[in-house]
Amino acid sequence: MAEILDYNYTNHLINSKWKELGYTAGFSTRLNGYSHTPYNSLNVGIHVNDRVEDVLKNRQYISDQIEQPLDQWCCLKQVHSTKVIDLTEIDCNKVSHDKPAIDADGMITNDPSHTLVTFYADCVPLYFIAPERGWIGLAHAGWKGTVGGISHYVIEALLSKGVQLEEIEVMIGPCISQDHYEVDERVIEQIPQKYYEEVLKPSQQEDRYLLDLKMLNYLYLKELGLLTNQIEISQYCTYEDEQLFFSFRRDKGQTGRMMAFLSL
Repeated sequence: MAEILDYNYTNHLINSKWKELGYTAGFSTRLNGYSHTPYNSLNVGIHVNDRVEDVLKNRQYISDQIEQPLDQWCCLKQVHSTKVIDLTEIDCNKVSHDKPAIDADGMITNDPSHTLVTFYADCVPLYFIAPERGWIGLAHAGWKGTVGGISHYVIEALLSKGVQLEEIEVMIGPCISQDHYEVDERVIEQIPQKYYEEVLKPSQQEDRYLLDLKMLNYLYLKELGLLTNQIEISQYCTYEDEQLFFSFRRDKGQTGRMMAFLSL
């Protein structure tokens, strides 16, 4: 399967196909920033123990690279929920990049002045575009958001705006791959049993399994009625590619964050 995100050798990956449609959609790497070990070097997470001034310099650097001003970035207090916010119905001061005040993990908009931004260190970024109606959505999906069906809630939010299911395109972005994502029974029992065979394989440890987060999100989207050609999956693994990405699991919690970004 071909990779859908192009690596531009500066500090981010970009979806060139969507760029031609008029969208800026991509994912930052850890390269070419200002942070020091263990956050070296392009950490964009303020909530980790990095120097805030370095993080803000990193954010400004990416902002300049992707030509999306910081004052247009819309961010959430990510809490591993399935809550989705319509940015056109709220005070955007509550979703500023440096002081987000809304607990949620997904957002939609049709406002070209909004740049949707979410932060990652292994979880799954889910990107949604609806070209005919001009709506977009972005969601942060860890295991809780994934099994809780945050993809369903983003799709429902878009459909409520008059978007048709057949016009939606989805990208499942870089995250930890199945071979490195071990979970226990507490997680497994929340996954529909009909998906076990496709998303789980035994771990070397007893009563533990390896979970394919990308595939589980894909199956949830298919269950909603999206066709295979409406969903694209990045092959990048945040755990395996240490040069490009931070990884919470690989780095045992002492690490930085990447960002997903999407705008009209």
